[in-house]
Amino acid sequence: MLKVDLDMKVKFLHGFAHKTRIQILECIKEKEKTVSHIVDALNGNQSNISQHLACLKGCGLIVGRQDGKYTYYSLRNQQIKELLNMFDVVFEQVESDVACCDRHIG
Repeated sequence: MLKVDLDMKVKFLHGFAHKTRIQILECIKEKEKTVSHIVDALNGNQSNISQHLACLKGCGLIVGRQDGKYTYYSLRNQQIKELLNMFDVVFEQVESDVACCDRHIG
């Protein structure tokens, strides 16, 4: 078994721990997008989306590609996409338990 620094693992998982960040990851799961495209798709504001993009980048989940004055954001690799898909599979199995949990609201 790989030895993983638990603090780094928690930091990585932090990227998934906010609704807006999950929305961003889902938004760019199939195709890279600019901040403007993400803002439009999520009906968000640019400042807030940019802060979440910085968090996702810092957690190693996404990368940015500069093209002229635009930065295009995408998932770091195929494994991140597979992880998001696996979250959906597992969530489907535990959804009723999660719905009953009142320890972690919102």
